[in-house]
Amino acid sequence: MRLINVKSIMVLLTSILLFASQVSGAEITVMTSGAFTAAHLALIPQVERVTNHKIVTAATGMGTGANFIPTRLQRGERADVVIVASDALDDMIKQGTIVAGSRVDLARSSIGLAVRTGAPKPDISSVDALKRTLLNAKSIAYSASVSGDYLSTELFQRLGIAEQVKSKSRKIERERVGAVVARGEAEIGFQQISELLPIAGIDYVGPLPPEVQRVTVFSAGLASSAREPAAARVLITFLVSPAADSAIRKSGMEPVTSR
Repeated sequence: MRLINVKSIMVLLTSILLFASQVSGAEITVMTSGAFTAAHLALIPQVERVTNHKIVTAATGMGTGANFIPTRLQRGERADVVIVASDALDDMIKQGTIVAGSRVDLARSSIGLAVRTGAPKPDISSVDALKRTLLNAKSIAYSASVSGDYLSTELFQRLGIAEQVKSKSRKIERERVGAVVARGEAEIGFQQISELLPIAGIDYVGPLPPEVQRVTVFSAGLASSAREPAAARVLITFLVSPAADSAIRKSGMEPVTSR
């Protein structure tokens, strides 16, 4: 995990922003996973004001299929900055779609649970309570990205309930889990907290218990297809600076950098 000293961040940020102010505004194309989307969108006005660059959001989802980030990059679609889970970014570096050495860790993200607005909130305050909630639920939804992979391939097995919940569990491929829960198509839904909080029609219950929580680091990297690499590095530096902390925390994530 890459931790950057606050003083070093501010010196670097100041120098880069001074450079950015001396060049004409660039258009920076960003592909971001859903977990970082809320923070990204909230920061766009501030970034554009400070850097004089325009931010264009080209993608806001991970997963498999033609419209998701890995496939879009592999088929040559242009991007300048890519923000995804660190493991996924490392895979993209190996595939050559992200520039080696450009990874910068931005935020830590935890998994949470939501129910439809007004529905009783189940107890997930302990591992035993979580297990009972899963067994008692009529239907369970989880994401097609890192949080869902963890639940379906590790957590359910660890709790010893994989077979009991298999028939009532559903992987959500093309939309947020919260949207499915809001329509009443799943009684409970799990996803990164930052992906649940913006969804209307659901109540956020809380995070998984610490003993079974899976914290994922989300990182930014420079795309190999970048047309504006200098401006892209300005954006990444801004995202890891203290100026981005408030939006990251408000979205339900924690900044990686030590303050």
